[in-house]
Amino acid sequence: MQTPLKVAIVGSGLVGSLLAIYLKRAGHTVHVFDRSQDIRTIEFSGRSINLAMSNRGWKALDDLGLGEEVRKIAIPMDKRAIHPIGQELYYQYYGKEGESIYSISRGVLNRKMISLAEAEGVEFIFETKIWDLELASATLHTGESERGTWEDLDYDMVFGADGAFSRVRHRMQRQSMFNYSQEFLSLGYKELNIPANADGTHKLDKNSLHIWPRHNFMLIALPNLDGSFTCTLFMPFEGEKSFESLKDKETLEQFFAEHFPSTIDVIPELVNDFFKNPTSTLVTMKCYPWTYKDKVALIGDACHAIVPFYGHGMNAGFEDITILNELMQEYGDDWKRIFKEYQKSRKPNTDAIAELSYRNFMEMSSKTADENFLLKKKIEKRFSEKYPDKWMPLYSMVTFSHRPYSEALALGDWQNNIMNEVMKMDNIEQLWDTKAVENKILELLQKKHA
Repeated sequence: MQTPLKVAIVGSGLVGSLLAIYLKRAGHTVHVFDRSQDIRTIEFSGRSINLAMSNRGWKALDDLGLGEEVRKIAIPMDKRAIHPIGQELYYQYYGKEGESIYSISRGVLNRKMISLAEAEGVEFIFETKIWDLELASATLHTGESERGTWEDLDYDMVFGADGAFSRVRHRMQRQSMFNYSQEFLSLGYKELNIPANADGTHKLDKNSLHIWPRHNFMLIALPNLDGSFTCTLFMPFEGEKSFESLKDKETLEQFFAEHFPSTIDVIPELVNDFFKNPTSTLVTMKCYPWTYKDKVALIGDACHAIVPFYGHGMNAGFEDITILNELMQEYGDDWKRIFKEYQKSRKPNTDAIAELSYRNFMEMSSKTADENFLLKKKIEKRFSEKYPDKWMPLYSMVTFSHRPYSEALALGDWQNNIMNEVMKMDNIEQLWDTKAVENKILELLQKKHA
């Protein structure tokens, strides 16, 4: 327990609501503000990508004793299901036996997290716009409009958990020496849906993350508890094969028949969903510093928004909270020290997962259907199973361990260089599971260590 403070959190999303529980249990009065309606009272927007919860996210929940409650609304996925054109579907397992990522509907989880936070005594104030704040005094300015009369709300501390286009960060950007960048991808995404069978079962394997890789565009599908799948189509905004080119029912149906023929029978509302749901953007946002003295701090997407291709946006945000909580345990009421160490610890790691997420689009959209890449992964998997103390694949480091993202990125690059040398061996296609390849990797590891 800390000396009780009056704390405001701006943003009632996943990170904001989980942070609220941590702060409430530490003894603070916690108010969470959100400009939107209570998500528990509205229909979902049709612009979501299902979450893929992995070890970092589970740790933040398990440390509070909430993991089992959330596992009730999650479906384990132990593999990718790859849907190539003109070939049989095949599977790529993520990790060792028993290791899975978990599909969760963002909206379902957000509703659950808000209810869990309210049960702890957190107060949520919805449909309240925060237009600005005084950094030095942690005073929020709220009102009906940006140019109207504002009401001042005084707090001891404010956390900005209000996403990639954070209002709290916008205020911090007006300081000198604040670095900020955002980069939009030239592709966007659109939500589609595979409904359940009449008996409520899934039309596709429910324990897989389904991918239709098509180089510069792709379709993915993640399972839901009701037997449906949330699908996401990633495509360029402009060009020959793009959202721009799919202007009417005929071109859309023709495009899917050509590039995603196996989906024709499982996405019955393709045309309706495609033209009803918005086309959304993908942005990477970086900034620094994340804190102001002992008064204001950014967390989650508000300070490190990333593209979704590693499935770690939520996991990275939840890990922010884990690290913040560890620092609270270590430094007690010294919030200046807590904030200083928090941003120093997290910044290089969130930069690393941003880079990994960007790279993983290439893996998912192109390399998952590349024979050399698949062979490389088979060799790597075999070697790591035989020598787990010497080798952990990059995906496992990121997803099934708590190794800092920056270390995983550096070690993954080092391992990739070794695998590139192995792939140059004569007749590697025939030798891949032999002692000769194993010895080659051991030799290269020894050289690298030397």
